[in-house]
Amino acid sequence: MSIVIDIVLVVVFAALGRASHTEALDVAGISRTALPFVAGTLIAWIALTLRKSSGSSLPAGAFVWALTLIGGMLFRVLLGDGTAVAFIIVAAVTLALFLLGWRLILWLVQRRTSATQR
Repeated sequence: MSIVIDIVLVVVFAALGRASHTEALDVAGISRTALPFVAGTLIAWIALTLRKSSGSSLPAGAFVWALTLIGGMLFRVLLGDGTAVAFIIVAAVTLALFLLGWRLILWLVQRRTSATQR
C-alpha cells in the first residue's frame, strides 16, 4: 500500500507543477511530467523490496524521497527536459513534504496509539 501512496503523491506533485505553470492537466501532459519521478520512485521501491522493507518508516521515506528526486532529475536530463536550480529546490521540498509527510503522520498516530494503550 505504501508504494501506491508514494506513486499517487508523485503524480499529484507533477499535476500541481503543471497547474502552477498553467500547463494542460490532461493525462498525456501529467504522465510526461510525472514519468521521470515515478521511475525514480519505482527504483527506490525495488531496492526496498529487495531489503524486505515495508517502506512506511521515516528512513524508508527518506530513501524513497532521495531516489525519487535524484532519479527524476537524471531521467529529465536524459529526456531533454530542464533541471533549473529553482526547480530542483521546489521539487526537493515538495517531494519531501509529500513522501516524508504521510510517514511522519503515520508514525505520530502509531506512537500516540501505543501510548494510549499502555
